[in-house]
Amino acid sequence: MSVYAFDFKDTDALLIGLSQFGTGGGGDPEWGRKILDKDKSKGSICQLIDPEDVEDDAFVCSGGIMGSVKALEKLSYQDIVDGWEDDFVLIKAFREMERVMGRKLDYIIPFEAGGLNTPVIMTLAARMGIPMINGDAVGRSAPETQMTSFIGLGLSLTPMPLVDHLGNKIVVMESLEATYADEIGRFVVTKGGGLGGNAHYPMNGADLKRCCVPNIVTDAIAYGKAVLDARDRKTDPVDAFIKSCGGIKLFQGVITDIIAEDALGFYLTRVKVKGEGDFKERYLETVIKNETMAVWIDGEIRTIFPDIAFILNPESGEGLMSAGLEIGQPIVFVGKPCHERMQEALKSSIGAKAFSGARYGCPNLAYVPFDKLNN
Repeated sequence: MSVYAFDFKDTDALLIGLSQFGTGGGGDPEWGRKILDKDKSKGSICQLIDPEDVEDDAFVCSGGIMGSVKALEKLSYQDIVDGWEDDFVLIKAFREMERVMGRKLDYIIPFEAGGLNTPVIMTLAARMGIPMINGDAVGRSAPETQMTSFIGLGLSLTPMPLVDHLGNKIVVMESLEATYADEIGRFVVTKGGGLGGNAHYPMNGADLKRCCVPNIVTDAIAYGKAVLDARDRKTDPVDAFIKSCGGIKLFQGVITDIIAEDALGFYLTRVKVKGEGDFKERYLETVIKNETMAVWIDGEIRTIFPDIAFILNPESGEGLMSAGLEIGQPIVFVGKPCHERMQEALKSSIGAKAFSGARYGCPNLAYVPFDKLNN
């Protein structure tokens, strides 16, 4: 078993990479920065471990912060981070998981890769004194708790303890529908101050290794370093990111229309983009449910969740938050296939339903792999 410490010198690179993985959501990286800066000031260091080094009989679960990106916008990140010193919703949720399961956790893993939801699990691991897995359950950010490799590969989402911002606590012990726990959680969060912390997918180490998307922290750092190096060299940071992640440039242009609503704990958006440069006289439309879910170019589908449509600032190469998108804003879309574990999860009936286009307003949209749409 090889445990290693996160190096705070990698904070900038990590947050850039996580902003990209966020695909519009995953929490604001500036919130993640405040979390990591607070830990650095206290000397509280997250220990990391790669999935393959975890013992088969270890007890592991995932979790994160649940809330609408628009609702979270209204909260003071610094006030929340300072308040967590005495009253941390995730500590409560994960301790409740231990109580329900009758066993202490050996490791924890982020639900998703995002600017908030990865750093917040890093600080949780440091506070609990256990390592965090260098991986996640999605290989990007995702809007709903059931949209994971875990559920499609046979792991149970429940029990799911959740503690909201006001201190209310529930545990979803069992759910017949894959979407039920998330829907209950969204209701609680909407009534409970706009955010909450949850724990879910209790598993052993053998199942973790079989089901997780590995290396999300180290990949995010690598992507961020590529962008920072390009800036230093005064070369294109988007090109550097594309080379680092192995994706392709789908589109570049300016946002011309945004239809958005904040509903039931989600920021639902349809965004239209007019092409520029190599994409002049072309147009793009995307559906966003906190994160990018589907992309059409000139009316033809080009990316479907869980495949990845990164949305980037063309000048900085950093990821954009969906709640901050504005008409007239320049934007770049970069696409790549999801991890093979997500592809595998899609083959199960529960995975297909959990990832369905019906979850983001496109009930007739059937999944087609990224490579087939972009050959």
